[in-house]
Amino acid sequence: MAPGLRERKKQQTRQLIADTARELFARRGFDEVTVAEIARAADVSEATVFNYFPTKEDLVYGRMESFEDELLAAVRDRAPGESALDAFGRFVLQRRGLLASKDADEELVAITRMIAQSPALLAREEQIFLRYTESLASLLAEETGARADAVEPWVAANALMGVHRGLIAYVRRQVLAGRRNPRLARDVRSHGERALALLEGGLGRYAVKPRTPRRR
Repeated sequence: MAPGLRERKKQQTRQLIADTARELFARRGFDEVTVAEIARAADVSEATVFNYFPTKEDLVYGRMESFEDELLAAVRDRAPGESALDAFGRFVLQRRGLLASKDADEELVAITRMIAQSPALLAREEQIFLRYTESLASLLAEETGARADAVEPWVAANALMGVHRGLIAYVRRQVLAGRRNPRLARDVRSHGERALALLEGGLGRYAVKPRTPRRR
């Protein structure tokens, strides 16, 4: 069902605020722009900005909520007989976002520099990665029937998320060094495949989804 008029207006307002913020951040840097300035530029109140984005950092990372949901769904909904490692690898190696665009080099550079230069954004990124890891560990623990104090799901989740974090760090270094698409995207996939191969021996048979429902 298509969203109603009210919902469409809310989506438009959210997008306007986000676009305005990214433009200001790219021009002046995240730490130099205030929420009040963003509100004035978007012609909304500060309260409206915070209604859509509870923190200033959410103006940059707000879309990562959907990424977490998609990541967990990719692992949870994998085919019977498939390992969590294989499902995670298939998901994380997909081209998405700015890496999937042929004409987004300038935006990718601007966002990369903005994040790399902002301690506040880097700190928030660490919080987001920790949340991803905790959510993935909980899912793996539930699927494998692990005890509450078991370390294996936590270790596995950290290893898997380590691949994702390693690729993000690689992209950031390469972009700042002047590398661009399409070669960058190809290199990211190549590095991702090698990183996943390192985990295959230890996690290749971990959390394989049973072909028949596991008895509880």
